[in-house]
Amino acid sequence: MSDTIDPLEMRLYAMDVWVRDKAVLVDRERIAATLYAAAKAGRATVLGEKFYTFPNGAVTGVLILAQSHLSIHTWPELGLANLDLLSYGALDGDEVMKVVEESLGASRSKLTCIPRAGTA
Repeated sequence: MSDTIDPLEMRLYAMDVWVRDKAVLVDRERIAATLYAAAKAGRATVLGEKFYTFPNGAVTGVLILAQSHLSIHTWPELGLANLDLLSYGALDGDEVMKVVEESLGASRSKLTCIPRAGTA
């Protein structure tokens, strides 16, 4: 990612990740560590967190970032994780998503990046 990015530019990254090993989708500690590693790799500043494990083992988690948020919702029955990253400035969203993909052992993924409204 270029260092010439407008610090007020906002982007929404949405990624679907299908995994080879569904067990990673119910491993709350691994999922939390993955989000923290991804945030660090993308130069994000983590301000807080909240994670919840559902009765079927699915995990929902969010990191509150100085640059907005990073969230994950896992669907072990589908072998799928959904992620959202709303960011602005020099945060490297592509790197964040790359780290998540690698850490979860993706068999395939789909990433969408949508520019959001900044200052007018």
